[in-house]
Amino acid sequence: MSAPSGAPARAAGQPSAALTVSVKVGGDGYDVAIGAGLLGRLGELVGGSVGKRGAQAVVVCDEHVAPLYLERALSALGTAGQRTASIVLPPGEQAKTQVTLTLLYDRLYDLGVARDDAVVALGGGVVGDMAGYAAATFLRGVGLVQVPTTLLAMVDAAVGGKVAVDYREGKNYLGTFYQPRLVVEDPDTLATLPQREVRSGWAEVVKQGLLAGGATLELTEAGVARPAVPDARLLEADVRFKAAIVERDPRETTGARAMLNFGHTIGHAIEAAGGFAGYSHGEAVALGLRAALWLSERLAGLDAREAARGQTLITAAGLPERLAGVGAAEVARLIARDKKVAAGTAGFVLLESIGRAVTGVAVPAEMQSEVIAWLMDR
Repeated sequence: MSAPSGAPARAAGQPSAALTVSVKVGGDGYDVAIGAGLLGRLGELVGGSVGKRGAQAVVVCDEHVAPLYLERALSALGTAGQRTASIVLPPGEQAKTQVTLTLLYDRLYDLGVARDDAVVALGGGVVGDMAGYAAATFLRGVGLVQVPTTLLAMVDAAVGGKVAVDYREGKNYLGTFYQPRLVVEDPDTLATLPQREVRSGWAEVVKQGLLAGGATLELTEAGVARPAVPDARLLEADVRFKAAIVERDPRETTGARAMLNFGHTIGHAIEAAGGFAGYSHGEAVALGLRAALWLSERLAGLDAREAARGQTLITAAGLPERLAGVGAAEVARLIARDKKVAAGTAGFVLLESIGRAVTGVAVPAEMQSEVIAWLMDR
């Protein structure tokens, strides 16, 4: 696939100037480098952030990413003096299990990975979560570098230090907090994404635009109007927004980070109800965002014009208009299984206004059923 329309002209193989966002999380601060062509500089970037020259860098990716970017990543690491190896996992949320995690541990063990080596997660959110969880727990922690290749991972999953695997019906039920040493985001990798994956990534971009408001929302609305992936400026704005929240609440203890679950309580339930196959994560979150906007009008005082602005933005991103193919009762049941349920109640994140979220809102069961019915019938 060719580069997105509207991308600036750049000589083949020449990286653009990188934008850098520094994330300060106690003693675990790290940089997020954003720039076209940075995959070719991976060895240089990793060498300056993780371990020592000659340390082993194990690239973990899935069967979809491997033929596209694995050799390029290994070459860039090798030319910078890193010893390299790779592990290729099955693709998709269905593979985000303890069985796959055990295979990953087995390979790390067989490769003799040591504490000063690094796991390089090359791929989308599933790979980032799986490889990150393995890095956090193998030898009680080895170096981790996140190299997201999907839009959703660039603006959300790769930044913030949350790593996990799914357990039974629960998404990310087994997890921990483990900050990477470095995040490298190369927007050129987005050019090979299927359009469905691009649209799914826009769900998180839209979410952060509604939470941030102001200039970030305006960049989002301008970007979604073009049939292309976001440019580096919008990626930087989203990463800066999330980084600021993560810095205030790195381990979800102060409540500040809870706002990032906007749209996710119902979204995760929809995703699980479809067996992690009917709807992608981004598509399910988009439906969750629609539901959260509907609830925000009724329970948090969101102005109807602002709610409509949010719904229009979701539609402009090409995301689902309505819920279909899953049972309403199953979605309602799975909301109650959300991992953030406390005292038997799922705390929703709603908007009082665009750019102003309220967390921990108790939504009565009958209203949960009502909004699910609205999603199906709208």
